[in-house]
Amino acid sequence: MASLTAHPDQMYIEGLASNNSVIIQSIYKKFVPKVIHYIRNNSGDEDQAQDVVQEVLILLFDQAKAKKLTLTCPFDAYFFLLCKRKWLNELKKTSNKGVTIADDFGSINEANDDLVTQTEVFEEKQQLFDAMFKKLGEKCQEVLKLSFVLKSMEEVAEKLNVTYGYVRKKKSLCTGQLTQWIQESSQYQTLK
Repeated sequence: MASLTAHPDQMYIEGLASNNSVIIQSIYKKFVPKVIHYIRNNSGDEDQAQDVVQEVLILLFDQAKAKKLTLTCPFDAYFFLLCKRKWLNELKKTSNKGVTIADDFGSINEANDDLVTQTEVFEEKQQLFDAMFKKLGEKCQEVLKLSFVLKSMEEVAEKLNVTYGYVRKKKSLCTGQLTQWIQESSQYQTLK
């Protein structure tokens, strides 16, 4: 796959990843009002709109931190489409009747759609990982969480007051169990 050239709006993704308050304020000022307007005109209220914005920003933050997001289109279109889809999914969940949407923002191009799909798949993978991680025992969760944040397994062993050999074996067993549960999940097959 050829490497993609990042859109100049990649600065918003990088700003989210670094928790840059100026960029985050800029996002709220420039892009959030359009989302709020859309949700309020489509069966929602201000609080619901803010919830959608928060969820999407957290998702973008997670994806940016994982360095799995290269923006190839304007941030505005991408952010709006993510929020719109999340809102539509919320409406579908809470209503078993058809949903009428006033869509006056025109069509999207294929690049935007691909990028949004990529982010939605990332979110589904995160949710699957989180669900399976919660099934692990307390010790497994503790070992894996520490191994994610500490630089070495020696530090993990020291923090848990156990031997290096024990923590390596425990991490291996826990990772194996987690991987097995994820791969056995029916959701995993659709995400592959």
